[in-house]
Amino acid sequence: MEYVIDTQGLCKSYKKVDALKNLNLQVPKNSIFGFLGPNGAGKTTTIKLLLGLINPTAGSACIFGLDTVRDSVAIRSRIGYLPQDPRFYEYMTAREILNYTAHFFFKGPQKEINERVAETLTLVGLEDKADRPIKGFSGGERQRLGIAQAQVNYPDLLILDEPAASLDPMGRRDVLEVMERLRKYTTIFYCTHILDDVQRVSDTVAILNHGELVASGSIESLLAGGEGTAYEVHLKGSPQALYQHVSAQPWVSNVLTKSHNGVTEWVIQVSDASAAENGLFRMLAADENVVVTNFHLKAHELEEVFLRIVEGDSHGNRK
Repeated sequence: MEYVIDTQGLCKSYKKVDALKNLNLQVPKNSIFGFLGPNGAGKTTTIKLLLGLINPTAGSACIFGLDTVRDSVAIRSRIGYLPQDPRFYEYMTAREILNYTAHFFFKGPQKEINERVAETLTLVGLEDKADRPIKGFSGGERQRLGIAQAQVNYPDLLILDEPAASLDPMGRRDVLEVMERLRKYTTIFYCTHILDDVQRVSDTVAILNHGELVASGSIESLLAGGEGTAYEVHLKGSPQALYQHVSAQPWVSNVLTKSHNGVTEWVIQVSDASAAENGLFRMLAADENVVVTNFHLKAHELEEVFLRIVEGDSHGNRK
């Protein structure tokens, strides 16, 4: 597999504070890579190291196979970057902003630059607002313009810092759709705290906490490792005897229970998925004292996996 970003033992210390510790990170080409972590985890420090804005204390980082310290200028010519809070000259139009930015990368002819600007405006869905002053843009439109500005030079890597932060649901949706469209042109590495967005668009995720990488992998592998296989069950009736019977099965590791409006809700965690698949529903349905109103395999959400990993790591660090 070809990696656009590859860090080995990357560290950054400020006086006696270790902001980043021994980071080993690989970002596959043409992927959308979600970089997660609570505030102060080291995400911004990592971005600064990747952009060559600061030098590592130890370890190394390569982008496109080039060293971020020795080859910083060459790397930056192939990167697009969107800060968390992009700022623009309010009196300029979106077309003027992109034309201005494009001239840092292209020398002409102007016709080709105009074509690239028009193409980029269409890519982010701003072609109908291209000639309006930016002061009238919504938050989502400003973010899409920021992505367009970062994308105008045909970058091989886009680094986006909280691209959908502080946006309403429609603005977030629009930004995520732009990111999905860009996938075929570039690799996207982005920081965010909106876990629903990560689960929707990301291929691969890394979780940073206290400057250390605590989890990484595909979305599917992280969700599969949530808490093992579990079933959600809703019952009506008197499930006391059934609870004892289910709990006694060797392949049942735990039964979490609560009641709501006369319905008993169970989360049955199992250690043997095959045994549960073959026997659990039959066992529930055979009990004449209950009626099964809901039975399904529990789908793990990234938020619960994230909290379990980060809180578990924090407890471990405090011991």
